[in-house]
Amino acid sequence: MADRYEIRVPAIEVKQGERRIYCFAVDGKKIHDFATVSRIHRDDDGALDGYQRPEVLSHIKAIRRYLESDGAMLPNAVVLAFDERVRFEPYRRKSSVEYSVPGDIIIPVDESVAEEDKPALLVDGQQRSAAIREADLGEFPVAAVGFIASSEDEQRSQFILVNNTKPLPKGLIHELLPDTAGYLPPKYARRQLPAQVMIRLNSDPEGPFYRKIAMPTSPDGEIKDNTILKMIENSLYDGALYQYRNPDDGSGDIDQMVLHLTAFWKLVENTWPIEWKMPPRKSRLTHGVGIQALGYVMDSITEGVYPQDFNELRIDRKLASIGDIAAWTGGVWDLGPDDQRRWNSLQNTPNDVKLLTNVFLRVIR
Repeated sequence: MADRYEIRVPAIEVKQGERRIYCFAVDGKKIHDFATVSRIHRDDDGALDGYQRPEVLSHIKAIRRYLESDGAMLPNAVVLAFDERVRFEPYRRKSSVEYSVPGDIIIPVDESVAEEDKPALLVDGQQRSAAIREADLGEFPVAAVGFIASSEDEQRSQFILVNNTKPLPKGLIHELLPDTAGYLPPKYARRQLPAQVMIRLNSDPEGPFYRKIAMPTSPDGEIKDNTILKMIENSLYDGALYQYRNPDDGSGDIDQMVLHLTAFWKLVENTWPIEWKMPPRKSRLTHGVGIQALGYVMDSITEGVYPQDFNELRIDRKLASIGDIAAWTGGVWDLGPDDQRRWNSLQNTPNDVKLLTNVFLRVIR
């Protein structure tokens, strides 16, 4: 029969406004007995689950080697999100300050439960804890900070905030943003709505972007997520998608945005079906410069127009006229007098995007 027991260690409860955090030390070898690492993935229904980057094996090995050396020290605390099964019992004696209360943190351990049912989630310190687990050491106490999380949305929010000063992979943050609740730094808050739209585009089996966008849960996608985000963000704040956005609170009609984008980019796919299937290294259509330029074309010809009225715009004819000068997969771009460039020389830079956009707009007008 599997063991059930409690880990009881001295802790300090720190009051931060209405919240409480718990500072304590625990044997790093035992962290994985009660905490799980929730790696980002999507379930069968496409819902986001988990939130951490995959383990980096080379980094873990380096930490392990250090831990097994003389004088090893890990001063940074791991961060844990507890559920309500974890409790704090204060000591009877009073503290000298109101915001700090000594006591014991009590963590239940049940070896029979599934990994995802453990009472704690590791928000920060994934690689350190993995290295400690694998190190040839009897024990290795580490500093820890825990908090009670009300939901996984809050855990995602805390994960982003805790890692805000570290070089987190941008793709991971982009995928987390749509399902994150609570305060976000301004640079992330601005991208939350575009990220929600992008996730919908990448998840629609009937849409032109289905699984084409490279993301942590869509590793086979070939169009860079940042490329799509830029295109959506430009349109949201100064283009065709602005009509679906509430500028006062930043919210928007995501269904209409997805419908608008799908209608336009489906026409793009139908106009260049072969080039659309190619990866960016072989087609400038799926490359950042092509996506950005055609995004501006969409803004120019569909601003103030709803998808049901697209047929009246004859967008298919306008895209076909672009095809007369397009060099998506070979040949030469004729960008103006004395400006002819090999098909793959255009890059996803502001100057090249602006240049290609202007050429397209001159053609369709």
